[in-house]
Amino acid sequence: MPDVAAVRAFLEERHLGLASGITEFCTRHIRPLPEPRDDSSSRSQAREILALLGGGGWLEPIGRLDLRACCLIREALAAASPLADSVFALQALGTVPLVLAGETPAAARWVQAALSGKAMAAFAMTEPGAGSDVSAIATEAKEEGGGYVLSGTKSFICNAGIADFYTVFASTDRSKGKDGISCFVVDAATEGLAFVRPQIMSAPHPLGEIEFRNCTVSGAARLGAEGEGLRLGLRTLELLRVTVGAAACGMAERALEEALNYATARRQFGQPLAEFQLIQQKLAQMATELAAARLLVYRAAFDHDQGAARVRLQSAMAKYFATEAAQRIVDQAVQILGGRGVMADHPVDRLYRSVRALRIYEGTSEIQQLVIARELLRGRREE
Repeated sequence: MPDVAAVRAFLEERHLGLASGITEFCTRHIRPLPEPRDDSSSRSQAREILALLGGGGWLEPIGRLDLRACCLIREALAAASPLADSVFALQALGTVPLVLAGETPAAARWVQAALSGKAMAAFAMTEPGAGSDVSAIATEAKEEGGGYVLSGTKSFICNAGIADFYTVFASTDRSKGKDGISCFVVDAATEGLAFVRPQIMSAPHPLGEIEFRNCTVSGAARLGAEGEGLRLGLRTLELLRVTVGAAACGMAERALEEALNYATARRQFGQPLAEFQLIQQKLAQMATELAAARLLVYRAAFDHDQGAARVRLQSAMAKYFATEAAQRIVDQAVQILGGRGVMADHPVDRLYRSVRALRIYEGTSEIQQLVIARELLRGRREE
């Protein structure tokens, strides 16, 4: 269960019940799931998890933009199953732009289905030539007959091939650069939208490449005005970035739990591993970094939920520190477990293969440092 006592100052009473409920849900439904061994099994299990999350009502906080609730849910899911956390995260990424864009028939249809777990979402921003530099998006959306014709390739798209709809970013006016990028919601069954190939990760995960081959969508598929797509996408990433930090805390928490269990049970040289001071030093550092990460995460989520106009600085700090700390914590857990820590069937090995991606997606650690510095300098210039 997420340690709500340590971050109680940032939570409301309703969050305490939610933390208890999601922990019980994970114990009953998520932890017993076997780790997928290949791409096919990860795809089928992702759909199974989505139905469980929807049926339990755990996706509803996404629609309310309740970041503290989303953080508690992601922390618990990540500790139980990195794949389950990913399913929740991608449902949020694909749905939040629709929520931010406001009430439109196209958005309302998909938001309702997504939050009930009846439709799987995907966030299609990254391209072969546009990763951290999202302004380099090459996919085009040409206006034609009251609608748009989309052409281009998207890569590293989570849920590619199994999503029911894609939130897509494409250029409607290349001459305007980043100000010419618009956002669309595209039904996966639309003619001209093709799943090209899976992209296999070290931790099985439904990732892949899609193409828009003269894919025609109606004008109603556009979210917001032309040219507002990048702003919509970046706002989504800014909001949800803090929840990546929460997922990192969940993985770190599980790694620390496994390390503590092993260190107290395993005997070497006539005493438990936990009696050796070098092991104690590792455990102390792991616990301290985890506590600090959780405070950064829940402070940022609290600031948003209390109505702060900007949480860019807080979110970047939370994601940067929490994901880097989680990498170190999981690595130390592997070291404490020794050979058992690199056995493919051990939870710590799964965490080791899963935690690395957190420092890359939704803004690399390097990008977060740039954001932090930029926000600090912006504040100084405004003084």
